[in-house]
Amino acid sequence: MTGYISNLLGLSPEEATALRRRYYLEHGTTLSGLMRHHTVDPHEFLTLVHDLDYSPVSANPRLDAALANLPGRKIVFTNGTTAHAEAVLDRLGVPHHFEAIFDVVAADFVPKPQPEPYAKFLRTHGVQADSAAMLEDMAKNLLQPHALGMTTVWLRGDHAWSDGEAAAAEDQSHIHHIADDIADFLEGVLGELAGKPATAPG
Repeated sequence: MTGYISNLLGLSPEEATALRRRYYLEHGTTLSGLMRHHTVDPHEFLTLVHDLDYSPVSANPRLDAALANLPGRKIVFTNGTTAHAEAVLDRLGVPHHFEAIFDVVAADFVPKPQPEPYAKFLRTHGVQADSAAMLEDMAKNLLQPHALGMTTVWLRGDHAWSDGEAAAAEDQSHIHHIADDIADFLEGVLGELAGKPATAPG
């Protein structure tokens, strides 16, 4: 992404990195800032930045088994593209568990945590917010789902993507559960459904 911005605008790598971060903070995604200020073609941008090596992502049999046993519909909601999500799901070995992918294109390039894509997601897929759960690796992206009445699960990582993310991670009033590993968490949920003591964090 930094290389794309550097080539597009004739900036040094340091200047491109600073602009990437500024647009991310101001607009929710770097792409939104580039579209607004530089009329960047979002399809071209997304194709280039998602030209990735997915080999570090390995199959997760525990996640596969947990998803197989977890009742209810499962839909991916991502600020990335459908192709990117499919590539990750394929590497994990779990694509068959998900009925749909709602990506940034379906969201009209309006990213989480803006409220509009959540409303469109619920409307498009006929999801009732008060009977759904949102699992997210960014705490700030759970503010709107919580406000809508969804159960929220923060898949905590060791990063703080932005100042807004750090604040959302510190004030956890909008977060119902915290997990460090999605397979662990889902196994705990399944244990609770089966009437066994929960072992998952959160």
